[in-house]
Amino acid sequence: MADITLSNFELEVIEASRRQPVLLDIWAPWCGPCKTLGPMLEKLETAYAGRFVLAKLDADQQPEIAGQLSRMFGVRSIPLCVLFQDGQPVDGFVGALPESELRAFLDKHVPSADAVAGQDDAERAREMLAAGHVDDGIAALKHALELDPANDGARCACLLALIRAGRLAEAREVHAPVAGRGTPATDDLAAAGLWLEACEQSTAADEPAEATPQEQRFRRARAHLAAARFTEALDELLEILMRDKNWGEGRARTTYLAILRLMRATQAEAEPEGAAQGAIVAAGATAARRASDADTYHRRLSMILF
Repeated sequence: MADITLSNFELEVIEASRRQPVLLDIWAPWCGPCKTLGPMLEKLETAYAGRFVLAKLDADQQPEIAGQLSRMFGVRSIPLCVLFQDGQPVDGFVGALPESELRAFLDKHVPSADAVAGQDDAERAREMLAAGHVDDGIAALKHALELDPANDGARCACLLALIRAGRLAEAREVHAPVAGRGTPATDDLAAAGLWLEACEQSTAADEPAEATPQEQRFRRARAHLAAARFTEALDELLEILMRDKNWGEGRARTTYLAILRLMRATQAEAEPEGAAQGAIVAAGATAARRASDADTYHRRLSMILF
């Protein structure tokens, strides 16, 4: 629990809420209901075990902040509690609510215990993957998704790891719940799904030979994508887009943008377990080059489209 002043408000409330919800309790020493509410909030902060942070602000000592928040919510009485998330006030209430209502208010905004456990698992899994423990990392990511199916970051990391490991059937299962959501140009999961689709098609039967030059280029681009030859795929797609910006009802452009997202998402690929120090350094250079390549190819696309 933090005592808030004008000097630490930005750090302890605004910035802290970008990491986890912050409930700001605005109170005063003379306020009877404040004396009832305060201990309940402290008890809940302990009970919720880090799922939100409680901060307290003395309205008499910090009238500027208290007044601004009171005007924002259109109230003049205390206790006033304001919940901050992602650097913004998102909800609030006035008065000493009973504990059941306080829990209901918090549960609308704070992550569930399972979601927090899933986030912890996902973070450990990324460390495993970065250390080259691919099977263990994938297993941890799958467990994170069992705890919190809405964890898009864990789902995307799991999907990318499975594709890199060649475990396409498992990757399809992981992607199935979000298939069709968003477009590859704007969504990391959709971009990973496009990569998975290209990999699956590369193992399927050959397509008919009859095709226009542009269709042949697009097939080559998909084959390069399946093999993670990203820049080669982009070169083929650039040739298509230079001739027709909207080729294939936007398929070439959408695939191009998806590959740029994949290049950035896979900058820090895991190294094999036991890799030599020189190999790790080389991998770092590869990651930096991939980031630079993504920027270069983004500029080339902009020159064509605009």
